Amino acid sequence: MKKLILLTLFLGFSAITFAQRKVVCCSNPSSATQQFAMLASNPAFKMSHKNPKPIRFQSSIGAPLTYKTPDGKEATAFFMKAKKPTNNYLFVIHEWWGLNDYVKKESEKLYNDLGNVNIIDLDLYDGKVATTREDAGKLMQAVNEDRARAIVAGAIAFAGTKARIATIGWCFGGGWSLQTTLLAGKKAAGCVMYYGMPEQDVAKLKTLNTDVLGNFANKDQWINTKVVTKFEADMKAAGKSLTVHQYDADHGFANPSNPVYNSDATKDAYANTLAFLKAHLK
Repeated sequence: MKKLILLTLFLGFSAITFAQRKVVCCSNPSSATQQFAMLASNPAFKMSHKNPKPIRFQSSIGAPLTYKTPDGKEATAFFMKAKKPTNNYLFVIHEWWGLNDYVKKESEKLYNDLGNVNIIDLDLYDGKVATTREDAGKLMQAVNEDRARAIVAGAIAFAGTKARIATIGWCFGGGWSLQTTLLAGKKAAGCVMYYGMPEQDVAKLKTLNTDVLGNFANKDQWINTKVVTKFEADMKAAGKSLTVHQYDADHGFANPSNPVYNSDATKDAYANTLAFLKAHLK
């Protein structure tokens, strides 16, 4: 009798476990950003992100910014105001680490190299920053998509009705760079993605109001060549312009605080990015 009870319990537990695994492996998130966020639950994905090297940066140009969001809250950002009045804006979206000093340093470099442009470093983590891959994974998975969209919408409203908005982002921010461009509608003036998850809904891609530049890594196990090839096909089907540069590098290659940093790939990607943004923010 005891054996029969134990067998019944074992079979029941096995069925529940199988069902749970099936949900995890076969569920289809409703958005590209959710698909990318789910990767944080994959141990291999998490381990592929080395903990960043310490970086300290004090901007001589930027300052914290607080603005209202349509969900009745406020958002914080880092703002670099153009030297002369202009409607040109660059929205910068951070990696899965959050809005840290690396992002601010890169933004100041873009500010100086682009010329007269307003730069807003968006903070989709609402002030939280990770220094370990474990914490970064938790923060990325905890992002509420409605809240993130509200943060983006608030920044678009802050920029003003006549704003021309280009976007750039890396990793988590690479995907959100494209999503921000979609949300910007007719204000969109250019989009740069570094190894981020592309939008896979062709109907949404058809609403893009500008061109896209993608910098991807051939050694990236997640945003791999198959994902990039599909993105190219989807953009073609949508009738939109996509320029892709693929490098013999790994995910995160453009971040100097990342142990997989690739200086040659970074230099080339930055040159292409700068040329693209200058052309689209005339």
